[in-house]
Amino acid sequence: MIQLTVRLFAGLSDKLGTSEITVTLDAGPATGAALKERLIASQPDAAALIRSSFIAKNQAYAQDDEPLAPSDEIALIPPVSGGQGSAADSTVLHRITTEPLSVDEVCAKVADDDHGATIAFVGTTRRTTFGQRTVLLEYEAYVPMALKTLEQISEEIGARWPGARCAISHRIGAVPVGETSVVIAVSTPHRADCYEASRYAIERLKQIVPIWKKEIWEDGSEWKGAQTGPWNPLGS
Repeated sequence: MIQLTVRLFAGLSDKLGTSEITVTLDAGPATGAALKERLIASQPDAAALIRSSFIAKNQAYAQDDEPLAPSDEIALIPPVSGGQGSAADSTVLHRITTEPLSVDEVCAKVADDDHGATIAFVGTTRRTTFGQRTVLLEYEAYVPMALKTLEQISEEIGARWPGARCAISHRIGAVPVGETSVVIAVSTPHRADCYEASRYAIERLKQIVPIWKKEIWEDGSEWKGAQTGPWNPLGS
């Protein structure tokens, strides 16, 4: 037998009533698939959410057939929304923070005298969504992995648009109506690349970064996962 400690987030944490669970697997390969099936057997009410979740091993997404060991840092990542805060640091391109965000601060991180275009994408809490009146949004993040995947997005942008710079700050905790939850700044030598890279950054953030959003309304609340079809952070 093998015992694995698994971190849980957002809707999974709410559903199972804990942020960490120990799962005992019998003899045989200890894989993400085996882990999920054992969890489903013990938590049948959460079966659909567990099946749609992805395994993270040592802060990176893993295939379901990848071996797992007790020494691994394992997390079960439910579909991300699509945000312990870190102190402000003008030399760090990416931040996860509980503090209000500054658009100017994020844009300053991508300033380059050789670039003729800078675009800032600013995401805010809107008052009404599909006819429901929003009171506020609450964001939760798997912070170390979120920062790694934000860095991955920057690297992907640099490979697709050589010379491009990208900085992303995301707020976690409560974000009231009208306040900013995410700022993405991109700069490139030419404006066409800047538009494309900015769009790529927000869409990729929604695909792979383990940040979850809970919408809180006047009469209830709900964790919001992927809303554009099947979620697959391992897809390109």
